[in-house]
Amino acid sequence: MRIGITCYPTYGGSGIVATELGLELANRGHQIHFITYANPIRLGERPDIFYHEVEVSNYPLFQYPPYCLALASRMAEVAVQYELDLLHVHYAIPHSVSALLARGILAGSRRLPFVTTLHGTDITLVGMDRSYYPITRYSIEQSDAVTSISEDLRRHTVEVFDVAKPIETIHNFVNTGLYHPAKDRKPRPPRMIHMSNFRPVKRVTDCIRVLAEVRKSVDAELWMVGDGPDRGAAERLAHDLGLIGSVRFLGKRNDVPALLRDADVLLMPSEMESFGLAALEAMSSGVVPLGTRVGGVPELITDGVDGYLSNTGDTIAMAANAATLLTDTAGCAAMATAARQAAVERFSTDLIIPKYEAMYRRVVEAV
Repeated sequence: MRIGITCYPTYGGSGIVATELGLELANRGHQIHFITYANPIRLGERPDIFYHEVEVSNYPLFQYPPYCLALASRMAEVAVQYELDLLHVHYAIPHSVSALLARGILAGSRRLPFVTTLHGTDITLVGMDRSYYPITRYSIEQSDAVTSISEDLRRHTVEVFDVAKPIETIHNFVNTGLYHPAKDRKPRPPRMIHMSNFRPVKRVTDCIRVLAEVRKSVDAELWMVGDGPDRGAAERLAHDLGLIGSVRFLGKRNDVPALLRDADVLLMPSEMESFGLAALEAMSSGVVPLGTRVGGVPELITDGVDGYLSNTGDTIAMAANAATLLTDTAGCAAMATAARQAAVERFSTDLIIPKYEAMYRRVVEAV
């Protein structure tokens, strides 16, 4: 199939999932066209994947550049030029609205169905804003198919937006060949890792507090991967607690698989996670995830089996779990093996990507 994909081309989870989906679909022989304002972070240089930039004109009349309209025009243009079978948009606002407009633009000449995948904050934050609620609900209802990355988000969408449109839960996935445990590890201190966009909902300062508590009994270190608005607060807290020498702020990185393979425990203290992609990538890499009981995280992590869950803000409990793992080499290894097994048996690309392909066929073949 010829598939157009639109996402936010950033380090956020929705952009990463959309990009990885495009890569996996291309590997399976589909022709993939990314339509967005910048080249997706993880796309790299793939000659078999097309990228179409959306340019927005800045006229003095416009206080805010109308990206939604420029995107719709570009979607319609690419669909005609490359004979796309469908569009798959990630994040409801504004992408599903743009896809709806593109479908309308071409209604008199060709059919252009579109699929909307809901990722979380497009529903729990943006969509619930009264300014966007009606158009979010309308774009969901008008989509030819809708998917959600977790059952929790699906239920939340149905309850909040009262939509009649069926929503299919298709969990996030991981390439278990790329994200795999380390074969050999050099001697090093026990290591925890955190990966996010450092937004307030990620509670990155909690990671610093967990480290402070863990270091009361374990000579551990923490790698902070990513960047965002709360990085400064985390760095200041690390300085105030005398932990600067034990924390490395690595910024945005493209070598995430290698970084994970060199860690023992992942910290994910978020107050909101529709799924928890970072935890899944860690599990596939043989790293034990420590998450919170929010959103779709319990659908991913089985508490006490392949990771641990604690309440949001309970850094003492999270630190206790981390300290136990970092001091019990055999126990940590057993749980890491269970985490890897869960990733392979429940969330591998071989299991999840065919679900998207089946949905595409239904949409394209629908009369």
